Amino acid sequence: MKSYFYAAGIIIQFFTIIPLHRTLPMDKAELKGVLHLLPLLGLVKGLLYAAAFGSLIEWSPFSSLSAAFLVWLLPVVLTGGLHLDGWMDWADAHFSYRDREKRLAILSDPRAGAFGVLALVLLLAAKFVFVYEAVKAGSEFAQILVCIPFFAQMLTGLFLQYVAPAKKKGLAAFFQKGHSKTLPFVYSIFFIGATFYYAEEPLFWGMAGASCLYFVLVKRGMQKEFGGATGDLLGAAQEGAELLLWATVWLSASIATG
Repeated sequence: MKSYFYAAGIIIQFFTIIPLHRTLPMDKAELKGVLHLLPLLGLVKGLLYAAAFGSLIEWSPFSSLSAAFLVWLLPVVLTGGLHLDGWMDWADAHFSYRDREKRLAILSDPRAGAFGVLALVLLLAAKFVFVYEAVKAGSEFAQILVCIPFFAQMLTGLFLQYVAPAKKKGLAAFFQKGHSKTLPFVYSIFFIGATFYYAEEPLFWGMAGASCLYFVLVKRGMQKEFGGATGDLLGAAQEGAELLLWATVWLSASIATG
């Protein structure tokens, strides 16, 4: 249990802006715990999203536009925009249409290219539209928002487990030292627990199906274009997954209010 306590601290240090100011052990046991606890991180983030979403709609004096902006801004503030950099690097590398070695070099380049900037603008704009439409549809969608970071963080864990690192060194290779044979079992427990709560919610099953398809396509893309996973690609995959899941909420909200 001590290794999981340390793993929770590592997750807070690496994936949020919350400072712990403590040196934590990062051996295989702790890294294994990090992979196991990623869905739990998603649940905590999701509860924050849902609470903000519902509270701003029901009890705040803000307009729908203002409420949507605050909900849209929350993940950026919570993570310090950690994954947005990976999204930009992925776009620059992917749309360069170069060979694998050059793409990996572009991922490591700290400079942002035109494709990266454009991809960032499109990502943030699309997510804002999806959040705004969900806010206009009402607080009934608050509970299902928990599933957005839950599935996205679970996907990150699955990519770390099942996609080999593209480079021997880097963030992805480091966390993949926590590869565990028990991870599918742990994630199954998380998913089964979620189904007990959302079993009668069609949107939950739509999100689950979209997440499965996303995993297959992104895993194939990582392996084909880059030869595996990197920290930047995992960040991009996280952002892409959340965008996809927000899009499913948007579609459901549009159908419900249409």
